[in-house]
Amino acid sequence: MAKKPNLEDAALDMTPMIDVVFQLIIFFVVTLKMSDDKDDTIKLEDGKHGIVLTQEELPPSQLTIDVAKTGRVSISNITLTDKMLADKIKERKNKYGSDFPCMIRADHRTPHKYVANVMNVCAAVGVWKLSFVAIQEHKAK
Repeated sequence: MAKKPNLEDAALDMTPMIDVVFQLIIFFVVTLKMSDDKDDTIKLEDGKHGIVLTQEELPPSQLTIDVAKTGRVSISNITLTDKMLADKIKERKNKYGSDFPCMIRADHRTPHKYVANVMNVCAAVGVWKLSFVAIQEHKAK
């Protein structure tokens, strides 16, 4: 006669399911872009007569510095002081040399003194290859 299974001792092994859940979490964390790299408060100037560049045409060494109309300076939406900005540029210069492209992305309402300050920080570190980012299409007024 067949022995009846003891249901009191039956247990479900959760280890494989936990492993799969952790693998999915790791996958989504690695592939998910946590935040946008740019300051969304910046409204760019109309640059219909400038050179059109796509993100694919820019070298990986390029550095984009955002300057808001309030004077906030940021890289990848992280606010920086002048010293922190100089340190970031020095770090990039040590890695790529002094001719990596440095893109200044300033709001069209930003007072010139804030943009000039970023340019002075770049010059003090020894980076001279500066460009300004604008949009090609017309702004809605």
